[in-house]
Amino acid sequence: MPYEQSARTRILRVLRGQSENHVPFTTYSLFSELSTFEREMRQRGLGYVAISSSYEIVQKQAIVREIRYRAASGDPMIRTEYETPFGTLYTEQKPQPELYTNWTKEHLFKSEDDYKALLWLVKDQVTVPRYDRAAKLVSALGEDFAVRDQIPLEPLQNLISSVYMDAQTFSLEWYDNRDEILKLYDAFRELNRSIYPIVANGPLEFMNYGGNVIPAIIGKKNFAEYYVPNYNEAAEIVHRTGKLLGTHLDDNNETIMAEIASADLDYIEAYDPVFSPPLETAFAQFRKKAIWINWPSAWHAETPERAEQLTSELLSRVKPSDRLLLAVTENMPVGRDRELFPAILNAIQSAGR
Repeated sequence: MPYEQSARTRILRVLRGQSENHVPFTTYSLFSELSTFEREMRQRGLGYVAISSSYEIVQKQAIVREIRYRAASGDPMIRTEYETPFGTLYTEQKPQPELYTNWTKEHLFKSEDDYKALLWLVKDQVTVPRYDRAAKLVSALGEDFAVRDQIPLEPLQNLISSVYMDAQTFSLEWYDNRDEILKLYDAFRELNRSIYPIVANGPLEFMNYGGNVIPAIIGKKNFAEYYVPNYNEAAEIVHRTGKLLGTHLDDNNETIMAEIASADLDYIEAYDPVFSPPLETAFAQFRKKAIWINWPSAWHAETPERAEQLTSELLSRVKPSDRLLLAVTENMPVGRDRELFPAILNAIQSAGR
């Protein structure tokens, strides 16, 4: 290993504002399979981020049924039904294991007649600590892995998800039925509030609060009113126990840069310096926040030589005092990691600090 400290230690040191000789480079553990290549990358200093949670959300009274079947096309499908006093809601999803996700064909919300059932369903949820599960994962994975906790999506963002509504439906409902949307917002906020003390006292040292905000949909004013206060409330609680709080903002953040800066977040994950304002601007505005960038998806098609050059140019614009981490937080085209990861690590190790 070319470093004195483990990958986990180096990640946490930079997140906490301590100096490191090299910018940490990470990817999600779910993107990688055990192999000779994976072992070689870890030996060169690549760190893996595993996502877990120190709690579980369960329904107290709702009857939940999962039905697996094949569509007429032959595609596997999952129908999940939720029985409530106000009717049965359901989702239809197509598993996409190669992309580590499911594609939602039918969301829970179908019409404004569903608001009572949706509100009851959210209020029926409770959180249960699962510290043993998170602690076992940390112990099993070892020092090449940093295990991250997760607070659910922000109370308003939760509605724009694979479960409740798509973005277009949310936008129309925000215009036509805002009072109903805000009732759901309040219910999600109370659920998330029950999670803050659990993660604050859990075994994991850092956590994301939701993420994947689309500023073009949410807007500057709504982000300031319905997102930043929730970040700050969570931060006040988790900071008491020394935990770190960030969020995943991988869209074009130009319109909400000042609002991100005002939030009491320790780091911004998946920031894309090609899509959003450049790193120099972000560090100037975000002050002491760490920026855990997504190695730009626009570069995934480059040759290894060009990838190394682009990474070197990016690092040359970073000051030693800047709290920077590089990551691949989005799916690369199949097989490209074997060409691009070594090139990125070459540039990092050549740059030093």
